[in-house]
Amino acid sequence: MYTRRHPSLGILALAFCAGASAVSAQAPPSRAQAMKSEEAFKSSVAEVIVPVTITDEKGRFVRDLEAKDFELFDEGKPQTITYFTRERNQPVVIGFLVDLSNTNRLHWDKFKEAIQDLTLATLEPDGKPDSRFSGYMIGYSTEAELMVNTTADPEKILDRIRRIKPGGGAALFDAIYMACASRTLVKGEPIEPRRVIVIVGDGHDNSSKKTLDEVVEIAQRNLVTIYGVSTTAFGFANPGEPILKRLAESTGGRVVYPLENVYSDVSGYLSTPSDEGNFALKVGTGGYAAAIMRGIVSAIAATAGEITTQYILRYTPSNTDVAKTFRRIEVKVKLGNVRVRAREGYYPFAP
Repeated sequence: MYTRRHPSLGILALAFCAGASAVSAQAPPSRAQAMKSEEAFKSSVAEVIVPVTITDEKGRFVRDLEAKDFELFDEGKPQTITYFTRERNQPVVIGFLVDLSNTNRLHWDKFKEAIQDLTLATLEPDGKPDSRFSGYMIGYSTEAELMVNTTADPEKILDRIRRIKPGGGAALFDAIYMACASRTLVKGEPIEPRRVIVIVGDGHDNSSKKTLDEVVEIAQRNLVTIYGVSTTAFGFANPGEPILKRLAESTGGRVVYPLENVYSDVSGYLSTPSDEGNFALKVGTGGYAAAIMRGIVSAIAATAGEITTQYILRYTPSNTDVAKTFRRIEVKVKLGNVRVRAREGYYPFAP
C-alpha cells in the first residue's frame, strides 16, 4: 500500500475553478458587491471535496483507478467516500493569476502566448466551447486587479491578455485573496464546479496588504486548488520559489518550471546559460528562444492535463470536532510506486 501524508505547510500556486453553468463576463464588482461576494464564499463545510492526482514514477497520470482503490482519512479516522468520479473535463472554474511585475519582462511575450494556450486548453475542451468551464483573470503588479470577471467565453480573457504589459511591483497575496473573495461565483461552487487557481509568476511578493498565512487559509477554506507556472529564468535564484511551493502543496496542486531545463537535451551542455560552449542556445538566438518555448508548452500541457484528469472524491465528515479549527486529510491508494497529491486539509467552519 502506498501512503502519502500531506505536508504541514501550505503551498500557493495556480488556481482553477470548475463551472457547472455558463457565466457572462461582468464589470469588476463594487465594494458592496465584493463584500457580498466574500460572504458568499464563507460557509460551514457539510461535504468535503478532495481532488486527487495520481502519477507513476515517471510522472505519468494513472487514470484507471476505481473508488475501491482509495482510502480517505479525516484526522486519522477512515471516512466513507460518498461520491467518486474519474471523468475527464469535470466542471471547473479557473482563475488565471498573472504576474505583471518588472521581473517578468524578459520572457513576457512567450508567457503571454502560453497563457492564451492554457486558456484555450481549459475553457474549450476538445476545441469546442463548453459551458461547464468558466474562468477569470487577475493581473497583479503593485496592486491586484480583476481584469476579467468570471466568464465561459475564453475570448474575453484572450483579448485582455493581448493588451497588457508587465511593470511595477508584485501583489501576489492580494491577488489570491481577491480570487477567493471578490469575483462573481458560478452556481454550485465549490463542489461542482470546483475551484482552481493557476499562478503564472515567480512567487515573489513585495506589495501586498495580505500575508502568506492569510491567503493559504482563505484558499483552504474555499476549497481552492492552486497550481504554479514559474516564470523564473534558467540560472537565476528565485526567493519566491518556497512561496509558490507552499501555496500549491497546501491545496493539492503543484508547481512546474518551464524555464529550468532548457539545456538538458543539448550535447555538451554546460551549466552557464550564456557560455560560448552553448552557442546554439545563447540568449538572443533562435535556438534559445525555441528551447524556452518548448519548455513553456510542455509545462502548460502538463498543467492543463492535470486539471482535467483528476479523481474527485467527496465525503461528509463522520465527526466534526468544534475544537478543531483545521482538519487534516490523508489519502491512501492501494497501489505501489505512485505519487498521490491532494489537499492537506480543510477548515470545517467559517471564522
